[in-house]
Amino acid sequence: MTPDSGASTTFDRLDTTGRRLRTPKTAELVARKLRRMIVDGQLVDGDHLPHEAELMEHFSVSRPTLREAVRVLEAERLVEVRRGSRTGARVCVPGPEIVARPASLLLELSGATVADVLVASEAIEPAAAGILAVDGSEEAFDELERLVDEDIPAAQAAGEFGRAAARFHLRMVQLSGNATLAIVAGMLNEIFERHTVSASREMTRANAETSEANYKLFVRSQRRLIKLLRARDSAGAIAHWQKHMVVARSTVMANHQDVKVRDILH
Repeated sequence: MTPDSGASTTFDRLDTTGRRLRTPKTAELVARKLRRMIVDGQLVDGDHLPHEAELMEHFSVSRPTLREAVRVLEAERLVEVRRGSRTGARVCVPGPEIVARPASLLLELSGATVADVLVASEAIEPAAAGILAVDGSEEAFDELERLVDEDIPAAQAAGEFGRAAARFHLRMVQLSGNATLAIVAGMLNEIFERHTVSASREMTRANAETSEANYKLFVRSQRRLIKLLRARDSAGAIAHWQKHMVVARSTVMANHQDVKVRDILH
């Protein structure tokens, strides 16, 4: 990389058709290099970036250009800068929450309903169950079983079944090992969880007996899924969880077909 004079400038050039092409600023090029180091694992979550002087020498750039590059990464939520700290910028690898809020905002603006979100989950979760049956580890199956045996009964006793149910759904997708499905599920999780919690509490208030029956049905279905996963029955896991999701949607969406995403996020 060529040295810069302190000004992080942009130069344009023309392509073969005469259209103007934008050449990235020096700061953007530095940010790209640092971003690649994070993606490749040379810098991991919690690491601090090397000292400014070291980075300035490595990239042959001025302090203002380097700081502009760091601000780019900060805006992307890849680093965290504590003003006044002598340790500099710290790598902060984001999770699904980095896209969850913008995605939720887009759903709100589009007028999407909670039913839309649940239908989308029906497309995602059975596929994840099928992958998990093939590629999942025994440790993953054990974790799901602990959720069913310990966390969910405790949550039910505390009146927080809806939250625990949402957690099981999300963990199942995450444990499949498919990063894309896990990110999409993470984006939808806040909406799914909030509505499930609300619907679960409403059902309990309306009819405790029905609520208890739904809880037992849900737990039996989870145990059936885990049995299919341990048997490495991918087709069976997909079919079972597809049926589970349809039943779950009909249960939590009773009298809530037109609830808007914006109504549960505010």
